[in-house]
Amino acid sequence: MNPDVLNNQSTDAAVGTASQVSAWRRFWRYPLSSIGVAGFLLLVLFSFVGPLIYHVSPIKTNLLDTMLPPSAQFPLGTDDMGHSVLARLMWGGRSSLEVGVVSAFVAMVFGTLYGMVSAMSGKWVDMILMRIVDVMLSIPTIFLLLFLDAVFTPNVPVMIIVIASTAWLGTARLVRAEVLKIKTELYVEAANIIGVGTWRLMMRYLFPNFLGTVLVVTTFGVADAILTLASLSFLGFGLAPPAPNWGGDLSTAMNYMSSWWLVYPPGILIVIALLSVNFIGDGIRHAVETRAN
Repeated sequence: MNPDVLNNQSTDAAVGTASQVSAWRRFWRYPLSSIGVAGFLLLVLFSFVGPLIYHVSPIKTNLLDTMLPPSAQFPLGTDDMGHSVLARLMWGGRSSLEVGVVSAFVAMVFGTLYGMVSAMSGKWVDMILMRIVDVMLSIPTIFLLLFLDAVFTPNVPVMIIVIASTAWLGTARLVRAEVLKIKTELYVEAANIIGVGTWRLMMRYLFPNFLGTVLVVTTFGVADAILTLASLSFLGFGLAPPAPNWGGDLSTAMNYMSSWWLVYPPGILIVIALLSVNFIGDGIRHAVETRAN
């Protein structure tokens, strides 16, 4: 192998590492990034640490304590089945964050691999793979989600698969476009000349160059997944009762609009979750776009 090629690769690696460090600095200097991270961490603490402190079952029915306003015993009151609203919000946040983060990650991994394989394959394979994506994108997402939700018994793992089954499509098209653009660069052609394998070429030379873009899309995908779960649950197609979830609790609250402790808390938590994740995505996009410029 030509020593000059090795030296150039080492230099590129050092430059890439420095660029990543600068990107993280720009991320933290962006005001919305800190707000988003703080809000998301508070939700994580509320949903995963909160139940360890507030030992109240979110599904235990107590018909003697229905529709109680906030009190020392029930800080956010009770619903029409005597459930503690605070306990249900905590456990509902756990399922919402799990579905949001994991489904977005699954969609990122599958969509990225699918897009790279499509771009690196021959013309006919690429065309077939993209036509599959186009056909799936032509189906209204809500109809596909409702169909999958009706076929399978809703629970957290099933909802992750259902939401990820549609979320990867946009990532695949984006990654394919990025790879088609990057594979024409001189350093990629040089890697092909020296015999770099296809898998190593994708992982070492292509993937790092569009990782920032994929992270931005994935971050917004978390917010979309949380909203999708809440929407399906609000319509009665999400997690099966009495499993706690913010959308389902908000749907129940619509029957008791005068009981503010049922209406506002789940709505506020959904808004905080969406804003926090979107602020993080804005921060990543700011860091990536600044680096590109």
